[in-house]
Amino acid sequence: MPVRSNSPVQNKMAGRRGNAATGRAAYRLGLRAEAFAALMFRLKGYRILARRLKTPAGEIDMVVRRGGSLAIVEVKARAQGEVVEAILPRQQRRLERAAAHFIGRNPALSGLDLRFDVVLVAPGRLPQHLADAWRP
Repeated sequence: MPVRSNSPVQNKMAGRRGNAATGRAAYRLGLRAEAFAALMFRLKGYRILARRLKTPAGEIDMVVRRGGSLAIVEVKARAQGEVVEAILPRQQRRLERAAAHFIGRNPALSGLDLRFDVVLVAPGRLPQHLADAWRP
């Protein structure tokens, strides 16, 4: 019988292939990639409004603002190889719903130009910032 854990990382990984150690390593990789992306945005003059934001529609990795633009950011990281994974249409819709929820809770931001960005992080390479990766 499997042992249950109170750890959200282990519970999240329970339904996936692989072991808990692999899951924890992937989780830590994701956290580092998000921290690196946050630093990149700060250096580019963005203000970070939220990180790891949980909404009823799903989680948003980062919400950043610069001037009249508001960006919903998805960070993708891989430990090995190239990051070639695109955001699937289902993931795009989830992020769009999460963004609508966030803006609904923050009406002062509703007048800003909304875009969806992706940051791709791979070892040994500079992160790729794909601004305005898709439009709803």
